[in-house]
Amino acid sequence: MAMFVHEHLMQAVYFAPRGKKRLLFLGTNISQRYLSPEDKLIGFVGDAGAGKSLLIRGMFPGLELTNDDDGINIRPLPLMDDADRGHFRSHTYHLDVRFESAFTQPWKIAEAIQKAISKGRRVVVEHFDLVYPQLEMNAEVMIGVGEEVIVTRPTVFGPEPQSIADIVFDSIKYRRMAHSAEDITSMILEEMGLPKPEVHSDIKHGFVLELPEKPDIDLDLVEQRVLDLIKADLPICFANDDHIRVGEMLYPCTGPRIHIRRSSEIKGFNLLKEFRFDPIAQLYTIAGIVGEEVTPARSLDLSSVARQSLR
Repeated sequence: MAMFVHEHLMQAVYFAPRGKKRLLFLGTNISQRYLSPEDKLIGFVGDAGAGKSLLIRGMFPGLELTNDDDGINIRPLPLMDDADRGHFRSHTYHLDVRFESAFTQPWKIAEAIQKAISKGRRVVVEHFDLVYPQLEMNAEVMIGVGEEVIVTRPTVFGPEPQSIADIVFDSIKYRRMAHSAEDITSMILEEMGLPKPEVHSDIKHGFVLELPEKPDIDLDLVEQRVLDLIKADLPICFANDDHIRVGEMLYPCTGPRIHIRRSSEIKGFNLLKEFRFDPIAQLYTIAGIVGEEVTPARSLDLSSVARQSLR
C-alpha cells in the first residue's frame, strides 16, 4: 500500500500547523506516507520562518541541519566538502540554498548535488527553487510550506518548483496573520477570565480555539477588543522559543517565529459569532478568520476542518 501511495501521489495538501510539536508530527506523517527509501532528491520551497526546518527534523530524525533558527551554521558545508574530495561520508545531506549562496556560486552547489546523487546519496534541499535552474533536474518529492503544506511527486511534466513557490509565498501571509490574530484573541479571552486555550485547530485563512466548557462571554465584544489591538499597531516579535512580545507584553506561544511584524498588518479579522460544539472531542470552538477578501457573512463549515491538533 505504501508503494501504491508513492507511485500515484499527485498532490497532498495539509494545513500548516502552528507550533513545534505539531510541525514535527506532520513531518513524521509526511515521511511515513509519501517518502520512499529510494528517493534521492527532496526539495523544500517556502519563505524563511515558514517551518521548513522543523518539517525536515520530523521527516529525517537525526539529520544534521547545516543551519537553523538557533544560529547553528556548519562550515565548511559537509556536502560541498565531500563533493570536492570526491568521497561522500554520509547517506543524507542537508543544505539551505539561500544561506549557502552567500558563500558558493549556484552552479557549484548544483554540481555538488548532482555528484552526491550519482553516488547514491540523498540530498535534502531547502529553497530548492533557487538551485533548480542550474540543477536541471526536479526533486523526486517536493514540499512547499506556506499557509498550507503541499506535498507533490513531480514528473518530467511538472510541477516545477516556481509554481509551488508562487503558491506558498503568496499564502504565507495568511498563516502569519491568523497566528498573530489567534494569540491576540487568546490574550483577550484570558483578560475576560477564561483559561488560556490549550487546544487549537486550523481552517483556511483562520484559526480555531477549543475550550472544554461553553464560555459566558460576548463574542462581539471579544472581536471589538481584538480589533482595537490590531488598530493600535503594536509590534509583534520573537522573544524566545516559547514566547512572543505583543507591544510590551510577553505572551506564551508555540510558534514564536510565525507572526506578522505589527498588529496592523492583520487584515479583515472577524470572529464567527457562535460557539460550535464538537460532540466527538467534547469541546466548544471559537473560530476567527483573516484576509481582506473575507467578509463576516462568509460561512465557516467547521465540520470540514482538518483536525491536526495534538491533544
